[in-house]
Amino acid sequence: MAFLDQNPALGFPLVAGLGLLVGSFLNVVILRLPRRMEWEWKRDSREVLGEPELYDPPPPGIVVERSHCPHCGHQLSWYENIPVFSWLALRGRCRACKAPISAQYPLVELLTCLLLVVCVWQFGFGWQGFGACLLTCFLIALSGIDLRTQLLPDSMTLPLLWLGLIAAVEDLYIAPKAALLGAIAGYVSLWSVWWVFKQVTGKEGMGHGDFKLLAALGAWCGLQGILPTILLSSVVGAIVGSIWLASQGRDRATPIPFGPYLAVAGWIVFVWGDRIMATYLQWAGL
Repeated sequence: MAFLDQNPALGFPLVAGLGLLVGSFLNVVILRLPRRMEWEWKRDSREVLGEPELYDPPPPGIVVERSHCPHCGHQLSWYENIPVFSWLALRGRCRACKAPISAQYPLVELLTCLLLVVCVWQFGFGWQGFGACLLTCFLIALSGIDLRTQLLPDSMTLPLLWLGLIAAVEDLYIAPKAALLGAIAGYVSLWSVWWVFKQVTGKEGMGHGDFKLLAALGAWCGLQGILPTILLSSVVGAIVGSIWLASQGRDRATPIPFGPYLAVAGWIVFVWGDRIMATYLQWAGL
């Protein structure tokens, strides 16, 4: 790590290349994890209800099964699975059936590459940089899943929460007390909003996964990061959500995933929160 810190001309390209590879894996997580979850829910429900077993083969796993075309099942060769470059070379179409390949694949790969480079640029190539990259990967995967399915899986939000608390034990970013209070405040703040909204309207204004995601961000950013994250995510969500609803011709009753806005706001606060707060205090004359 010290070698890479002393030789950033080698370190940054290395992280960029790793980011493309990790982004390719995150695409797999985004697409396959919800399907695995749904299959497991159905299996467990049949068992609890005492229903007969059905022939229902499990969907592809996240690690072992090779990538394939979702349209024709063509298994991708190694040269068809190179991040970004294969998509460009194939002109966004399957080599076998010519069906279009979603632009999500190169976009997630490029986004992961860019954000991981920003992480090591801000935190270095040591444990702080590694932790920041880990947080970033979780947030990208969670955002992609929420955008596609409006789910924030416990299998990702809860490990992210524990990783933030573990990092605080070593004072990697913040002290343990600040991380614990941040996790508590993150969960309770959104849970309170959900509870009041439900009592007034009889409807659930957000999913429980949002509470857990903000709790996880509180464990990484601390108590002082909760309010900026909520405010920033609310503003961005209101603007982007309104534009999306208008462009789709839908009304305000249409559910919109809030997780991606929390993830974006939390990541910004985690990386630049101190600078943002210092700038605000200077501007406010405090």
